Amino acid sequence: MTTLHWFRRDLRLGDNPALMAAADSGDVLPVFVLDPALWAASGAPRRAYLLASLRALDEQLDGGLLIRRGRPEQVIVDLTQEVAAEAVHIAEDCAPAGRRRDERVEQALDVPLVRTGSPYAITPGRLRTGAGEGYKVFTPFRRAWQDHGWHSPAPDAHTARGRLSLVDAGRSDDLPAAEVPDGLTLPAAGEEAALDRWAEMLDGPLNRYDTERDRPDLDSTSRLSVPLKWGELHPRTVLHDLARRRSIAADTFRGQIAWRDFHADVLFHSPSARDTSLTTVLPEDSWAEGAAERAALTAWSEGRTGYPLVDAGMRQLRAEGWMHNRVRMVVASFLVKDLHVRWQRGAEHFMAWLVDGDVPQNQLNWQWVAGTGRDAAPYFRVFNPVRQGLTYDPEGQYVRRWVPELRDIPSKAVHEPWKLPRSAAPDYPAPMVDHAEERAATLEAYQEQRRR
Repeated sequence: MTTLHWFRRDLRLGDNPALMAAADSGDVLPVFVLDPALWAASGAPRRAYLLASLRALDEQLDGGLLIRRGRPEQVIVDLTQEVAAEAVHIAEDCAPAGRRRDERVEQALDVPLVRTGSPYAITPGRLRTGAGEGYKVFTPFRRAWQDHGWHSPAPDAHTARGRLSLVDAGRSDDLPAAEVPDGLTLPAAGEEAALDRWAEMLDGPLNRYDTERDRPDLDSTSRLSVPLKWGELHPRTVLHDLARRRSIAADTFRGQIAWRDFHADVLFHSPSARDTSLTTVLPEDSWAEGAAERAALTAWSEGRTGYPLVDAGMRQLRAEGWMHNRVRMVVASFLVKDLHVRWQRGAEHFMAWLVDGDVPQNQLNWQWVAGTGRDAAPYFRVFNPVRQGLTYDPEGQYVRRWVPELRDIPSKAVHEPWKLPRSAAPDYPAPMVDHAEERAATLEAYQEQRRR
C-alpha cells in the first residue's frame, strides 16, 4: 500500500504522529505543496526561512522530499493518481484558511484524507465550557487544558526515519527565489536546530525563566516561537520535557504553551478575529487616517519614534525577523494607544517581517494589547515606553545594541535621551509625541465609547 504524507506545519520527522500513521499504512511519499497563494501572502523573511526548513527536512529524508508547486486541491489529487496512493495523511490545520483548503482537497480526492494530530498540544475546538462553548477567558481554559492533558511524544527523528519506506516520485519542482532582506539574519532552520535550541534552554535559561523572561537585555527566552510556527518542534515534546521539572519557572513556561493553544482555540471559534476586533473599544473617529496614519506607521516601522525601547524593538524586527515578547507588547501599545493607529495595521507589518508570523498568535496578541480580544488587557492599560525600558532594560543594554545613535549614553539615561544636551545623541530623533498627552487622549476616547 502506498500513502502520501502531506507536510504543512509539521516540518520534522520526530514526534510526528501523522507521519507515523502514514508509515504504519505502507510505503510513504513525503510531499510539500508550495501554494502560490500562500507564497504571495508571506513576508520575505518567512519565505526564506521556509525554504531553509524544507532543505533541512529533505536532508533528513536523504533527498526524498517531493516538492510540487500549485494549488493543493490539484497537486495532491494528481499525486495520488500518479503513485496509486490509497490515502493522504496530514496533521490537522485548525486555522480558518487551512480548514477551507483541506475541505476542498478532501472533496476532490477519491481516497481518504486522514487527519492525525495538530500543531497544538490540544487540538483547537476540543475543549469546551460547561455550556458547550469555546473559552473566552484564559485562566479557566488553562485549567481545562491542564486537566485534559496530551499524548506522549511520538517516536523521535531517528526512530521515525527507520520506520519510513519512501516512494520515489521523481524530480521536485524548482523552488522559487527567496531573497533575505538586506541586514536581516535568519536563525538556523530545521528540526535539529530546534531541538538544539530547546536543549540549550533546558540547560540553564529555563531555571530563570520566571524572573528573566521579560528582560530583552538577557538571552533568557527560548525563541521556540519560530520552530513551533513551522512545526520543526511539537509543543508536546516541550511539555513532556517540562513535566520532569517541578519549578515555578517550568510552570511559567508551560503557561506560554497554554496561551499559544488558547489563541488558536479563540480563532477556531471566532474566525473573524483574524481581521476584526472582537470588542469595540473606541469611536471610529478616534483613529488616525490618511497622511497622519501613514506618517505614524513609517516612523514606527523604521524605529524612528524617539522612544528608545520602541525603536530598539522595531529595529530588532528588521534585523532578526523576531522581537522579544515584552518589547512586542510595548511597541504594539505605542502604535495603538500613542499613535492611535488601528491594531490591524501593526499586525500586518509584523506578519510581513516576523519569521514566526503565525495568524492566531500574531492577531490575537495584537488584540490582547489593543484591548479588543478575548481576555485581553483592558484598553485603559497603556504601556509607558520609558517606564518599561527602565524596568526591563535597566542598564540600557538592549537599547544600545539596536539603536547605535544612543550607544554613547550610559546606563539608564539611554531611555530618556531628550533630558540630555542635544550633543549627546545628535542623530537620534526627538520624541514624535508626548506620551502623557497621548495617554490622556486615549483614555478620553475610551470613556467616550463607554458613554455611547
